[in-house]
Amino acid sequence: MAEAKKKSDGMRVDGALVRELAELLADNELTEIEVEDGDRKIRVRREAAAAAPAVYAAPPAAAPAASAPAPAQGASSAPAEATQASEDHGGEPVLSPMVGTAYLSPEPGAKPFISEGDSVSEGDTLLIVEAMKVMNPITAPRSGTVKKIIVADAQPVEFEQPLVIIG
Repeated sequence: MAEAKKKSDGMRVDGALVRELAELLADNELTEIEVEDGDRKIRVRREAAAAAPAVYAAPPAAAPAASAPAPAQGASSAPAEATQASEDHGGEPVLSPMVGTAYLSPEPGAKPFISEGDSVSEGDTLLIVEAMKVMNPITAPRSGTVKKIIVADAQPVEFEQPLVIIG
């Protein structure tokens, strides 16, 4: 009888919730998600899969808005300017795979991952895009030379926005 009243030390896991969180990871290209509900905390994490080769296409040209603020030094958020930068520097753009905030270094005050003129190898980290408190490394899709860094540190970026030109 005493054993029947004994409280279980283990936490009951809601399999449906774990599956739903795993789907969110896959659908949003995240590597980790955590949910807290009172004393219960569930973290689902997966290893980042090797990125499929990106298909590069020039973004549609758009006239910049007259009231748009001036971009930070070395940065441009206008797709037409990114296309022009790609053509001027003889390379291909690396596009953002998500909406988020671009960071050029691993932490504030640290040396940037890359500088214009640097040689990079396929898989080298170029910058980080933070989305939903997750830091996502953006890696070089191929070896080459960094021709132009289009975004500024801590700049918000859109899905498929050009970030860097590699030639």
